[in-house]
Parts: sequence; C-alpha cells; structure tokens
Amino acid sequence: MAAPHAVDGVERSSSETGLILSDSSTGDVKRPQFGTRFLTDPRQVFQHNAWDNVEWTEDQEAAAKKKVSENSQPLPPEKQEEYDSRANEYWNGFYTIHENRFFKDRHWLFTEFPELAPQCSLNHESRLEGCGTDDGQQDSQVSLDQEQSREVADGDFPGSSATYRILEVGCGVGNTVFPILKTNNDPGLFVYCCDFSGTAVELVKINPEYDPGRCFAFVHDLSDVEANYPVPDGTLDVIVLIFVLSALHPNKMQASISRLARLLKPGGVMLLRDYGRYDMAQLRFKKGRCLAENFYVRGDGTRVYFFTQDELHELFTEAGLEKVQNLVDRRLQVNRGKQLTMYRVWIQCKYRKALVQPPETQD
Repeated sequence: MAAPHAVDGVERSSSETGLILSDSSTGDVKRPQFGTRFLTDPRQVFQHNAWDNVEWTEDQEAAAKKKVSENSQPLPPEKQEEYDSRANEYWNGFYTIHENRFFKDRHWLFTEFPELAPQCSLNHESRLEGCGTDDGQQDSQVSLDQEQSREVADGDFPGSSATYRILEVGCGVGNTVFPILKTNNDPGLFVYCCDFSGTAVELVKINPEYDPGRCFAFVHDLSDVEANYPVPDGTLDVIVLIFVLSALHPNKMQASISRLARLLKPGGVMLLRDYGRYDMAQLRFKKGRCLAENFYVRGDGTRVYFFTQDELHELFTEAGLEKVQNLVDRRLQVNRGKQLTMYRVWIQCKYRKALVQPPETQD
C-alpha cells in the first residue's frame, strides 16, 4: 500500500516538531526522542507550533467518541466492495496527480527507529543490545552471526550476498528508502521496498538516488498473502510499516502481518508507526465516509483505519512476534496564524521475532 496523505498531518509535522512517547498500558513516560515541549500553561498554547505528550481530558475523549459514533454508519456493501476492488486504481491515481511532490523525507526515522541507522546494521548483536530495546530491557542472547546469516540467505535473489536486509512495505515515492540509503553506509546493507501502486514504484526507480546495487523496488499487494516476495523466508533483519497497515481492510490485516513475520530472521524486528484511535484525521470524517468501525474512505477513494494499542499488539503477537515497544504519541499541533489547535494520536510499535522459535514454527 502507499503512504498516507500529508493533509492528515503526518509528513509535515512529525519530522519538524518535538516528540515524546508514553506507554498507556503502564503509564510510563519514555525517553524523549525529538523534544520535551510540555504545555503547562494553557494560555501559552499559541507560543509554539506543537506540544508533546498532551493527554486529553475526560470531556475531550467523550466528545471524540461521540463524534465517531455519530459518523459510523457504514456505506452499503456494494460501495465497500467497489472501494476494495478499485484500491489499486485509486492509489495509482493519487501518485499520477501528486508524483513525488507530496511527502517529505522521513529523517526522524533514525531517531525513532535506530535499527535503520548505520551503527545498528553493522552487526546484529549490537543492534539487539543497544538499538532495539526502547523499553530498557537488554537482550542477552546472541543472534545469528554474519556467516550464519549468509548460510540462511544462500540463494540467487536480489541482495543475496547482503548481511543486513531491510524491507519497507508501502514505500510510496521513497521518502523512507532514500534517507536510509543516504544515511546508512554499511557495505552489507540491502534495502527492499514495495508499494501497491505501480506508479509509485516507477517514481522510486527513476529517482537519481535509486541504486540497484543496494536497493530493489517492486510492486506488491500486502493483502495478497499468496503473492511471493523476492526474498526467502527468514532472511530479513527489519521490516518497516509507516502509515501503511491502516490502508488495508481490517479483515486482511492479520494474515498480512503473519505473512510478513515469516520473512524475518530470528531476532529480526518489525517497525510500525500508524494512526491512533480518535486522531484528528478520524474526527474530521463526515457522514457517508465510514466503511466499517473506525475504517473510512477519503475523498480520492483511498482508505484508512485508526488503531488502538491493544489491536496492534494482538496482530503482532498472533503472528508470533514479541513486544519490544508499543507506544502512543499524543501531540497538540497549533496553527498560530488561524489560532487553531489540532490533536494528533499516533501509535509506534516494535515487535521482534524470537531468537529461538517454538518447535511447531521451525522448518
């Protein structure tokens, strides 16, 4: 699937403002990534463009639930089927219109997901000890070394000689892929990227920064679990899902995540950032745009779902992955010129494939 619309506020905000994350299941406040800008005096709300870790009052949450409930009358089944069957057409149309002008490169990824950075890809053991443990836990187990990795990946496929492999699903026009290629100079790195939209993939391939020696872009429907990937199972170190799972029909999410999990090496991680329940984008949908509970269609025909932490946790654990991080990012964005406030809710997850697989999952 493709990347989300910038009008939803993701691309033009998360890379420019502070970010602090909290784990709502424990109440713990995590180490700030981009900043610690807290709104302690409501009278100062228009002093900055964004405020971090803004919790809602009970009245705000009740109003959000009421708004969603009022606009939750699903469209007729025939209309839902139309949006599902024509999904590829809608995304290709989006990229035909906007090409590569719509999104900003996601340089914030290296702060939020250090697994993508050079120091984390140089060797798998150091990544487990220092780069993929945002919950403060140190993984004392040792993963497959590079020689074992080569043996597992023995075969003739793009990047078969690489020692560290990253796949981004829903790459759009490359706003994650190209920052990785520019920033991560690990000679053993190979990056795969795919999108539902053939138009988007073609834009990636014609980009001057596309290097076939380090990257392989291909068209792929994440929801088609029977379709083959260009890499064998058990060969990827990292899979990246940035505002892409939400574009799938909810009924197809579990099978899609389970299929991706098979591609990971033992110790490999899946990284996700996506829309949270009652995000501003959800509250803006009017009647006549609801496809199913918390699932909507935009004016251009593309679709979006809004998650809870528990829903994502269930998807990943059902796929056999272990939680490293599952955080909610609540942010207050401010339009100082128009004196408007906008509440954003995003969820960020890291889930790891166990180093020792249960007997029933081993080949």
